[in-house]
Amino acid sequence: MSGFVDEAQVHVRGGDGGAGSVSFRREAHVSHGGPDGGDGGRGGGVWLVASNNQASLLGFRDHPHRRATNGKHGAGKRRNGATGEDLTVPVPVGTVVRGKDSVVLADLAEPGNRWLAAAGGRGGRGNARFLTNRRRAPAFAEQGEAGEERWLNLELKLTADVALVGFPNSGKSTLISRISAARPKIADYPFTTLEPHLGVVRTGKPGQDTEIVVADVPGLVEGAAEGKGLGHRFLRHIERARVLVLLIDLSGSQERPPTDQRDILLDELRRYRPELLERPRVVVGSKCDVLTTSGDHLTPNIPGDVDLLVSSMTGEGLSDMLGRLTRLVESARAADADTGGAIVVHRPVGEGVDVSREDDGAFVVGGRAALRAVALSDLTDEGAVAYVQGRLRRLGVERALVRAGIRDGDTVRLGPLEFTYHRDESILDTASDAARKSSARARREPERRGRRGRGQSGAATSDSERGR
Repeated sequence: MSGFVDEAQVHVRGGDGGAGSVSFRREAHVSHGGPDGGDGGRGGGVWLVASNNQASLLGFRDHPHRRATNGKHGAGKRRNGATGEDLTVPVPVGTVVRGKDSVVLADLAEPGNRWLAAAGGRGGRGNARFLTNRRRAPAFAEQGEAGEERWLNLELKLTADVALVGFPNSGKSTLISRISAARPKIADYPFTTLEPHLGVVRTGKPGQDTEIVVADVPGLVEGAAEGKGLGHRFLRHIERARVLVLLIDLSGSQERPPTDQRDILLDELRRYRPELLERPRVVVGSKCDVLTTSGDHLTPNIPGDVDLLVSSMTGEGLSDMLGRLTRLVESARAADADTGGAIVVHRPVGEGVDVSREDDGAFVVGGRAALRAVALSDLTDEGAVAYVQGRLRRLGVERALVRAGIRDGDTVRLGPLEFTYHRDESILDTASDAARKSSARARREPERRGRRGRGQSGAATSDSERGR
C-alpha cells in the first residue's frame, strides 16, 4: 500500500560526453588530406522539475537512481556525435533539494520550476579542431568528459494557503473533511493523522468563487521544535502557508486547558521559526457544540484572543471562518504578487584551477579546465604534448602549486598523471615525461610477453633437435 513520503534520496548522473575522432581525409586524387575528425556529442543532463502531478516523493524510495543518456562519439568527415537526451524528473511542488552538509541547492516552490541536478559531460573535440599553421596533421583528439554524479537529499514542504495547527485529536481532520473533499483518517485517539492532507475549499458565488488550499498538519506536541513526536517533519509543512489557523480544543479532552494550548503552540512556532509568528493567523476554538450543550458558551478557560468558535459536527461558525480565511488569503496573495518571489541564481562553478592536498601529502590539481587539458586520446604524441604544455601554462598550474606550498620531491596528481615535482624542472615537461613513460610501459608489456613466448618455443625446438 503506497503512502505519503516527504523525505527521500536520489542519485543523479549526467550522461558522458562522446569522444572526438582522429581521422584524415582520404579521397582519390587528394595526396595530403587534412584532419577531418568530428567532435563528440555532449551528454544529457538530469533536470528536476516541480509538477502538480506529483503528490509525494514515494517514487524515489525504492528507485532512487536517475541517469541521462551519453553523447555519441565523433566520426570522420567532420561528423559530430549526437547529443545525449536530457532526463526530466518530476518532483512535487515544494521540494527542497539539499546537497552535502545539508546545504540548500534548490527550492522548487512553484509549478514548472526547473533545476539542473547533474550536468552532462562535454563532448571531446576531434583532431580537426586542433589544426593550426604549425600543427598541420594533429593525430590526437579529446576524450569526452564524464557526466556529473552525486547523491541529493529531497525534502517536501507542502504548499498550502492555510495550515491547521493544533494538538493531536483537536479536530483538525474532522474540520478539513467538513469544509473540503479531503477524507483523512478520523478516530477518537491521539496521532490519528500521521501524514499531512490537503483539501481545496471553494468560497463565494459561482463564477466569482475563490479556491484556497488547506493543509491538515499532524498534531503538534510540546517540544515539537526540538523534534519530539516527529515535530521537525510536521513543522516543515507549515513553513509555506500564507495563513495559520490555531485550533484550540474546547471540549476538555486535552490534558492542557485552552489557554495553555494556545501559548504552547505559539511558543513551538517561535522556537522553530520566529518568522512564523508574523504570518496572518486566526485562533479558532473547536468543538464548541460541547459547550453549547452544557449551556456554558464562554468559560474562563477560553483564551481572550479566540477569534471564532466553530463546530465541525453541527457546522456552527464554519461559514464565518471560511469568509475570514478567504479575505486573509487574498490579501496575502496580492502582497506576494506585488513583491514578487526572490529569484535565486545558481551560477556554474568556475572553470579555473584549484589545488588541494590529500592525506598522503600529494598535491591534486583540480578544476574542469585543467582536467580537460590532459583529456587527450594520446599523450605520447608530440603534438598532443605541445598542446597540453601550452594549455597548462596559460592556466597557471605551476603558479597555483607554488602558492599551495609545494616543495621538491612532493607528488603531484593531475588527472591520470602522477609525477614528482622538482623546482629546477618545468612541471609541464615533468608531466609530459610521466605520460610518455606510462604509455611506453603499456606498449612494452605485450611486446615483452610476446618475446617470452617465442623464446620458450625456440628452446623446445632446440631440445628436440639435440635429441635427434
